[in-house]
Order: sequence, then C-alpha cells, then structure tokens
Amino acid sequence: MTGAPAQSAVRLRLDLSYDGSAFHGWARQPGLRTVQQTVEDALCRVLALSAAPRLTVAGRTDAGVHARGQVAHLDVPAGSWAQAAGMAARRMGRLLPADVRMHAIDSVPDAFDARFSALWRRYSYRVCDDPAGADPLRRHETLSYSRLLDLGRMNEAAACCIGEHDFAAFCRRREGATTVRELLRLAWARPERGVAVATVVADAFCHNMVRSLTGALLAVGDGSKPASWLAGVLAARVRDPAVRVVPPHGLCLEEIGYPAAADFAARAGLTRRVRPGPGGCGGS
Repeated sequence: MTGAPAQSAVRLRLDLSYDGSAFHGWARQPGLRTVQQTVEDALCRVLALSAAPRLTVAGRTDAGVHARGQVAHLDVPAGSWAQAAGMAARRMGRLLPADVRMHAIDSVPDAFDARFSALWRRYSYRVCDDPAGADPLRRHETLSYSRLLDLGRMNEAAACCIGEHDFAAFCRRREGATTVRELLRLAWARPERGVAVATVVADAFCHNMVRSLTGALLAVGDGSKPASWLAGVLAARVRDPAVRVVPPHGLCLEEIGYPAAADFAARAGLTRRVRPGPGGCGGS
C-alpha cells in the first residue's frame, strides 16, 4: 500500500513595511519582539497552518532599522492558500500590529527567491543638521547631527565607492561571506531645509555597510576629514576606527528590484555562486 500523495505547495510573495523602533530587528530571536516572528505568527493564523511558516527575506534589517519596501517569500500548502487567498490581505491587516503593514500577498513562480533573485536594494539614510534639531514628528527616522554638512564634499568623496569593490573597511565580517559588492549609487540631497538624505543602491549589502559608509561621509561633510580620505579607507580593506557606524533609526530599506519572472532562477543561481555563505544580503 502506498502512502498518501504529498500535498502540492505554492510560493507566496509578501510586500511589507514596518517601523523598526520597537523591534529587535528582522530575524527571530528567543524572547525578543522581531518583525519575522510577528509576521510569521500572523500568517500561521490566516493560512490555518499547523506551525508558523519560515519566511525568506530580501534584506535582514537590524534593530531599529525601518522598511518601506521589504520583500519576503514562503512556501505553503496549495490548499491553505486556495482557502485563504481572497481574504488574506484583509485578515493580515487586522492581525498585524500598527507598526507592521503587509501591502500585498500573492502567488509567484517557484523560481522566485526574495533574497537571491533580487537585482538591487535601495536604502535611504536621513540626517538633520538644522541647529534647531529634527522635526519631532520624524525623530524616530532621523539622525540629529550637531554640525552643518557640506553635501558637495560628501558626494565628491562618495564617487570613489561607485562600482564593484571590496567593502571590508565598511563591513562587519561574517565567516564564509564575501565583502565584495557592486555599489550602483551613493548620493546625498536636501529634500527640505536642514535635512540631508543619502540614497544608497547596491546589488546587495554586507552587515553595517550602509551605516558605516554614512558615518564616514558625515565626517567628510562636517570637515573632520578631507574628501580624499574615503578612497584611502576603501583601498585599505580593513576597519578604520575613524569610521563611525551611525545609529540605526535613520536607515530605511526603501525598495528592492527584481528581474522579469522568466529570469528569477537565473538571477538566483548567479547570486548564489557569487556570494556563498550566510548573511550576504543584509544592509543595516
């Protein structure tokens, strides 16, 4: 007698945003409130699963880091999704706390991988250098900086980082993971008076990379370091004690880009070959 046939599975993509202020980061940690556990527990109820599912996320954010464009995927029994699909988004909206929102949930091809299929990730870092201090309504997403910043100098210094480099000087090393990344954009602008915002885009980020680059550029912007200093730090490929890792609350994962569906598998395969080992796609 043969056993019952295995139940077919369906892959789902989730689009999420969250205020990271009250979370101990994305990843599950025993006894701590995390985004992953919060979303997985809600999914368990909505999809009527016997145990909480495990999400694969595009960018594992640290404690205090926010997201507007986070993406994750999971595999669930096809029957569970068929029963829940019509009301899943609405039910998740009722179950999730106010500091997490799920904007979309839908089935995707099995080849889609939220982490490895990504082409690029875009982060922002928001700084207020107005002597009056940050807008109190945006204080949870803005770093208050006590010195005025020269964005021209900062953008001049940032130019040396564009392209593929070993960013070991700006990363916390993880065993088995490379620190080589392709930085597609690193630029500062003033969207409003007294506020400077960095836009940082790369194929992926290693741990602390965005916050370390931001700290180095703030030192250039306030005149503590010359614009040429950053190129020397990058070339040295070792952590420089003068590079400060800025606080997490100014950082936000804004958007993640993916190829056309037909290219999901090829992109995932390429990323796995280029960046083996754990922790390759965080950005905090």
